[in-house]
Amino acid sequence: MSVLDDVIADLSAEGDQLRTTVAALDADAWRTPTPAEGWDVATTIAHLLWTDEVAVLAAGALSEEGKQAWDAVVLTAIEDPTGFVDAEAMRIGALAPEELLARWDAARPALVAALQAYPDGLKMPWFGPPMAPTSMATARFMETWAHALDVYDAIGVRPEVTDRIRHVAHIGVRTRNFSYANNGLEAPAEEFRVELTAPSGELWTWGPQDAPQIVTGSAYDFCQLVTQRVHRDDTDLKAVGDDAEKWLTIAQAFAGPAGGGRDPR
Repeated sequence: MSVLDDVIADLSAEGDQLRTTVAALDADAWRTPTPAEGWDVATTIAHLLWTDEVAVLAAGALSEEGKQAWDAVVLTAIEDPTGFVDAEAMRIGALAPEELLARWDAARPALVAALQAYPDGLKMPWFGPPMAPTSMATARFMETWAHALDVYDAIGVRPEVTDRIRHVAHIGVRTRNFSYANNGLEAPAEEFRVELTAPSGELWTWGPQDAPQIVTGSAYDFCQLVTQRVHRDDTDLKAVGDDAEKWLTIAQAFAGPAGGGRDPR
């Protein structure tokens, strides 16, 4: 199995878990507010399906007709760069639950097919830097997982926690410098050592063993932190070194401006 196939399999499994959960909800429950301000369950699913649909359009931009469709999305985004994503989530989220599920059921396999068919060595256009198909699949996993946490929180469900979250942890580590830059700070020159305990008990590591700046703890807590689904004080993460501690207060694995994060419990 290729790296892309591995990520796609995990993305599909994570989406299946969330889809099974929301499909069992009645119409009123779909309007349950989530911890994401202004978003309910329906808005969250709308955002996920819309992003899948747009990623399919991005993958289709290799053809002239596909490029025109993708360019139209980009031009719309340029008109309202800070509100575009929320506006689309609200617009599509107004649909009935069965319509949302039908669109998501179509968008998810369409995205898989588009990523698997994308030419080797080429990158897909996106709202930020172009992305390789594997990077796109990993980003879609991170977002699906993070927004699923909002849904589970809203409806009082405790989801299964699996080692699939390694994709989120990897992005969280890789985006360390972005987190600093996004907060107007200069990133440390040296690498950090990161040691995280997976849900299975396996130890995941990044960086040199002799690095003076170290982060250790639960992979699940780390993934929640870098997607801003938990406050730093509510994690078991431990930092050795001032730079490592600072990172844990600004960590952000997703693109865009730094979010407000979550309040302490």
